[in-house]
Amino acid sequence: MALGKKIRVLIVEDSAFMRKALREMLETDPLIEVLPPGRDGKDGLQKARELKPDVITMDINMPEMDGLTCLQHINHEGIAPVIMVSSLTQEGAVTTFEALELGAFDFIPKPSGTISFNIKKATLELLSKIKSAAKMGILQKLKSKLDREKLVPSPRASTKQVSEARSSLSHSSFVTKAIALGISTGGPKTLSDVISSLPGEIGAPFFMVQHMPETFTASFAARLNSIARFPVKEVASGDIVQRNHGYLAKGGQHLLLRKKNNGEIMIRLASTPENLFVPSVGVMMDSVLEVFGRKMVAVMMTGMGDDGADSMLRVRQAGGITIAESEETAIVFGMPKEAIDRGGVEIVAPSYDIPEKIMSAIKKL
Repeated sequence: MALGKKIRVLIVEDSAFMRKALREMLETDPLIEVLPPGRDGKDGLQKARELKPDVITMDINMPEMDGLTCLQHINHEGIAPVIMVSSLTQEGAVTTFEALELGAFDFIPKPSGTISFNIKKATLELLSKIKSAAKMGILQKLKSKLDREKLVPSPRASTKQVSEARSSLSHSSFVTKAIALGISTGGPKTLSDVISSLPGEIGAPFFMVQHMPETFTASFAARLNSIARFPVKEVASGDIVQRNHGYLAKGGQHLLLRKKNNGEIMIRLASTPENLFVPSVGVMMDSVLEVFGRKMVAVMMTGMGDDGADSMLRVRQAGGITIAESEETAIVFGMPKEAIDRGGVEIVAPSYDIPEKIMSAIKKL
């Protein structure tokens, strides 16, 4: 997109109500031009080919042609980045993650139901994601990630391999070091690739914050659990932290740790401090640092903004090992760049090298 030009957005949605709601949200920003909408997947694909938008918002369940099929055509033809508009159901979450695996840029929850009361926040999220998607080079990065997957598929274990890998794991609650990872826009597929590439015996608990609405984190944790060689769960208050376990922060709650008198480490959830993102990468990393000190590996990957950048610096200053995803693969080089620019990063690597960097770092601690 040329500098100074308006961002041209195509809405593909079969519901007249939803088309109107999305248009009203987008038209609050003078930098965005809303194009004539696609009324279903087939019409949307035709409009996308004719109008050549900068960004497309895409419903999933539509007549004539569903959103996943339309997305695949748009990606194959290299028309524009696609943001999925997802329903707040478990089925909606599962389909959304399939869309992200197929190359969607990101997703937003449908502007209805539980988020209607906070339409201003939902509008800001939508506008922010559209502006990130419209940046130069995003489409090429999405395509490169898909092409890389075709050439070198992620080493995802079968259900049998996952079961066998877990059967021999040590699940001790006596843990002395930790891994903490923060990720946002472009994250679900990237995090899935990282998790599926790690061995079962990671030698530490693995804490993760993925910026995501609360109605999606349980499904995402289940998805990660199905492909990881170690157990992954959405955190619950009171969980006792175990070695070789993955803990995904719950949407709408900060992930915090507390060391008990007997030496066990317990997870607690909180809605404070107030933060632009809840859960916050920074709040999680600071809490892990407080408990584990220099015996931690902090990882920052694709995402908008600077959540966790200052915490990465604190981890590095404390003697922990810090890793950031490079601009080469980061779909949005926001959070990693901020951490690098502030001096908080020791190792910079493309996403496909990060599993090896994590394992090398955890062995050094």
